[in-house]
Amino acid sequence: MNKKLLIIGFVWPEPQSSAAGSRMMQLIEIFKAKNYDITFATACAKSDNAFDLKEIEVKTENIVLNNSSFDDFIKDLNPNVVLFDRFMIEEQFGWRVAEHCPKALRILDTEDLHCLRRGRHQALKDNTVFDISHLYNDTAKREVASIYRCDLSIIISEVEMGILREQFHVNDGLLCYLPFLVDAISQKSQKALPDFKSREHFVTIGNFLHQPNVDGLIHLKENIWPLIRKKLPKAEIHIYGAYLTEHARQLNNKKEGFIIKGYAEDVSSLMQNYRICLIPLRYGAGLKGKILDAMLNGVPCVTTSIGAEGMYGDLEPNGFIEDEPKDFAEKAVELYTNKIFWAGKQKLGVNIVNIRFDKQLYAKDFLLKVENTQNALEIHRRNNFTGSMLMHHTLQSTKFMSRWIEEKNKKE
Repeated sequence: MNKKLLIIGFVWPEPQSSAAGSRMMQLIEIFKAKNYDITFATACAKSDNAFDLKEIEVKTENIVLNNSSFDDFIKDLNPNVVLFDRFMIEEQFGWRVAEHCPKALRILDTEDLHCLRRGRHQALKDNTVFDISHLYNDTAKREVASIYRCDLSIIISEVEMGILREQFHVNDGLLCYLPFLVDAISQKSQKALPDFKSREHFVTIGNFLHQPNVDGLIHLKENIWPLIRKKLPKAEIHIYGAYLTEHARQLNNKKEGFIIKGYAEDVSSLMQNYRICLIPLRYGAGLKGKILDAMLNGVPCVTTSIGAEGMYGDLEPNGFIEDEPKDFAEKAVELYTNKIFWAGKQKLGVNIVNIRFDKQLYAKDFLLKVENTQNALEIHRRNNFTGSMLMHHTLQSTKFMSRWIEEKNKKE
């Protein structure tokens, strides 16, 4: 009989809208390849951009926050593995899973370290250099507690693996490094990519509801793009992303060549029209799906140290990493105008994808770790006393808060 996986989602997966949506689809694909029966459940409303999971034979379920109907649902489903999509979901449903399906393996998909993103944002707002003190915020307390309460946590970036090990002293046995997972780029695919002359203009892409993207876009318009445009008066930058806001729409300026395009139906075919991808992020965490998309489609990048974090390892980047607007703009112009330089950076992108993000390198080891942990779950949990202790106190506090909210909602 096939094993059952329950994924409790923060939102419905939207692979065309965000890196988080693509990431969820990659995780589903890994478990499907191992013949798991998968159910995806979320309390979130479904948008028009949501992927139809029924197309790939994944069952779907609408669930309700702070409601005992979930208890009946999970007892009936009785999954072998439960995957929480971000720590906030584990806070809401983890205690219910532990209470009603104690033998189910609990996995947290962190997406990225929220405490790291929050700390960097605070440093930016304070106009100070980010340091370790910014990391120890209230989000960190909640997030690391969630990691301890789960049997395994999926970490997308080697940098974040290092932070959890060195700063928060999380045991390696609780962590799984699992970066973006894509098919390797074949020589045939590489040769089919449009060349330098076939492409024009700059591109950037990112969900407009994600604040680091919005901050980066304003930074680009105010501090970087005028410097590029001065050297390349005919060049344009085209900005794509889901959930276009009125604020973002107001940044559109055709005269300056700063053009807001909005939602992109097919990122791959779109990106292959452009010569350079600009990613001027000033804060954030995790891995940047837009850099991966650029590399897959042969577009060299100019990004910041935040954008580049965890993407390249020891390999030479598919472009340049610059934090100062003047240097960022200079490198963007240099890449845009130098055909030989550009072609070399395009090849480096292919190299990075094949060495660092080929799914064949990671999927098998991840599934083996899941299986081995399941087979020795009692010992694994005994070795994670901190997690057991946190779960005990969560059951006492979160459980009764949730019960109180449920009773309150009934009365109202």
